[in-house]
Amino acid sequence: MNKYEEINNKHQKRVDDFPLGFAFSNNQFKNMMEKWGLKETDTDKIYSIGAGGYIRKTDLEEYNKMWDEIRKEEKDLIEQDKTGEGYIKDMFLYELENHEYGYTHDLEDTLDALELTYDQVMESPTLKHGLELARKEILEKENEKDYDIE
Repeated sequence: MNKYEEINNKHQKRVDDFPLGFAFSNNQFKNMMEKWGLKETDTDKIYSIGAGGYIRKTDLEEYNKMWDEIRKEEKDLIEQDKTGEGYIKDMFLYELENHEYGYTHDLEDTLDALELTYDQVMESPTLKHGLELARKEILEKENEKDYDIE
């Protein structure tokens, strides 16, 4: 497991453990509210976080704190990688694979997932180098598949 995947899994567990609610139907919404000890009409006590997700207003400060800490840790790990050959390469490799770069050759979904723009990457020698290394590794893997005869 690469370092980015390890950190990503840790962050995902933290988000999974947070008291979020998701509802995609009236019945799911009612059940979510009941789970929180609220009535279905207590919509003034919750916030929508988009994509069918909700949090209680009483959890807003802790929710924002969680995301601030996650983003800070990710930023710190990027800054600590002085060459782009460690965490940064792992980060790009994981997200490129996750977004099927080997087939699409499209960076957009990867950059969106990392909350980066193409210009930000190109302006940073370490980000640019890490991306180049990860792209090269993925393309080499894809080329190996092309020659893999069973």
